[in-house]
Amino acid sequence: MPGVCFAFPPALSAVCVDDANRTPRIVIKELANAGRKLAAGLALVALAWVGATGCGAGSEGDYGGEHPDYAKALAGAPPPLASLHRQANELLPGGLDSYEERIQGLRGYPIVVNVWASWCGPCRLEFPTFQRLSAAYGKRVAFLAVDSQDSEDAAETFLGEAPVPYPSYSDPDEAIANELGAYGLPATAFYDREGELVYLDRKPYFESAELRADVKRYALGEGG
Repeated sequence: MPGVCFAFPPALSAVCVDDANRTPRIVIKELANAGRKLAAGLALVALAWVGATGCGAGSEGDYGGEHPDYAKALAGAPPPLASLHRQANELLPGGLDSYEERIQGLRGYPIVVNVWASWCGPCRLEFPTFQRLSAAYGKRVAFLAVDSQDSEDAAETFLGEAPVPYPSYSDPDEAIANELGAYGLPATAFYDREGELVYLDRKPYFESAELRADVKRYALGEGG
């Protein structure tokens, strides 16, 4: 599959953490509208590229292709993580309150949260990366997702094509995304074992090595 690049202005990806209370603060809030417009434009570019190149379910690395054997890879996961695996591909209701309750319920485990939508081209193209990494780290790290600004039918159809071993919280009004500071899609949030948001990345992860490095650094705290 040919390489694809999407350039994001650095300021749109900037997140910092207040050392006093570890509350995430988006550095340049006035860029929120620009971020939304950029994400929408990138989605159209990516979908046009997929259509133009004729990528289908049989393409190697494409989101409709083969996925890991989750049952084998995640066998023996700790109960809190196994409960996520049992909800694989489900769209969970409850909005921000339910999402925050789940985050607190996972204390003791690092958490990676992917914010996506079925209409978002870069989101679709990064799904194979999350499939691979959630299988590789799913017995140590809690993977979750947020399906934002999406149609439930479209989201369910896409998850049928690109299954993942964790659920997504439905976020039609962007309440969860806005709380995270995800002003554009895709975005990925990393929580430490105490349930504190330590990093938010606003670019797609097309390469497994890049996501693996951030999981180790921000979720597991293993890298510098």
